[in-house]
Amino acid sequence: MSRHYIFRALAATLALSPLWLVPAASAQQSYVGLFDLYGGFTYLSSPNVNLDQRGFHIQAGVNARTWLALGFDYSRSTGNTDITPNLLTSSLQTALGDQIAVGEHLGIIPAGYTVSVPFDATTQTFAAGPQLMFRHWSAVTLFVRPSIGAIHEVATLHATDPLSQAIVDQLAPTGVKTDWTPFYGFGGGGEFNIGPHFSIRAQADFVHNHLFSDVLRNGRNTVRLSIGPAFHFGKNMAK
Repeated sequence: MSRHYIFRALAATLALSPLWLVPAASAQQSYVGLFDLYGGFTYLSSPNVNLDQRGFHIQAGVNARTWLALGFDYSRSTGNTDITPNLLTSSLQTALGDQIAVGEHLGIIPAGYTVSVPFDATTQTFAAGPQLMFRHWSAVTLFVRPSIGAIHEVATLHATDPLSQAIVDQLAPTGVKTDWTPFYGFGGGGEFNIGPHFSIRAQADFVHNHLFSDVLRNGRNTVRLSIGPAFHFGKNMAK
């Protein structure tokens, strides 16, 4: 899925969101469970590094008020892409360029050699915080939230030739590189209420982070799209 497709989908979702309310009854919801549980499919896209990942997403929350929820958010996604010189820090680009120039001069590296190191990535996100709920319609619940938390990624690099092996040895001598870093942004979505205790939740988050800042020169703007079932139970907070 391309970056342009993702943003077109998000734009279409936002543009059509008022239509969700057309079939919805005007009455407010009569049942708001104290607890919420959600689990579903997630798609994580970081266009800056051309990395698309797929996985699962879970959430657990408590409705402190009918309009305010407090919760925990976790997702795990996997995917693969390539590291290219333009993604690296300036110092690494300079060092790599010097190595390639020497190799070409000695005839070890063919002229016009293009550096590209494939890697597999496993990314986990952890977040907690408030979420504002809009329950003015019986069939639909809308929500918005700050997306603030920590992201952890494990990158496994795969050398394809002696030069890329030398690069891997410099970046990650074991072939595996891990990092933790904070992220921040915002998110939101909607729930289509099938019944008082069950709904289908669709949501999106847009966050910024800078994983592997010792290697990559720029941070990432990451989009997460998720969809799946949500379950509501416990004391009725609407009474």
